[in-house]
Amino acid sequence: MNSRPTSFDELDRKIVTALMANARSSFAEIGAEIGLSATAVKRRVDRLRETGVITGFTATVRPSALGWRTEAYVEVYCEGAAPPRRLAEVVRNHPEITAAMTVTGGADALLHVRARDVEHFEEVLERIRVEPFIRKTISVLVLSHLIPESPEAGASHPVPEPVVEPVAGRAAELR
Repeated sequence: MNSRPTSFDELDRKIVTALMANARSSFAEIGAEIGLSATAVKRRVDRLRETGVITGFTATVRPSALGWRTEAYVEVYCEGAAPPRRLAEVVRNHPEITAAMTVTGGADALLHVRARDVEHFEEVLERIRVEPFIRKTISVLVLSHLIPESPEAGASHPVPEPVVEPVAGRAAELR
């Protein structure tokens, strides 16, 4: 990726807006919408990718369709000053954490967690809490999304498969 500053004009902004609305739009469709040829749109998209303005293309998936029906935000409070890189190591070990960031205010970090159900969420929370530098957590369960078309309402990256284990008396049950 090139780190040189690049010009970003109104046509680039329109291309990025069109791709954010529908990343499956063809260069020809975008070109027709903004008054450029498909070739010109492709050149600009290539440049925007090369310079890091566009970082990738994803599919937004309804998490409940994948078995992830519980969602929460967890404030993490650390003993002393836990360095962000140490927090990053911890969150990478939990596939249920879909986003994590350091924040201002009382908490040291904020985690976005998706789980199959409340029991699974509680298991994830307990795994987070065993880290020696974590002093406390405060969790908020999401009841509904007021802006259902927002990226936060859907998964923008793969989430792990729900674990299926045999249970006595049943062929299989989601755990």
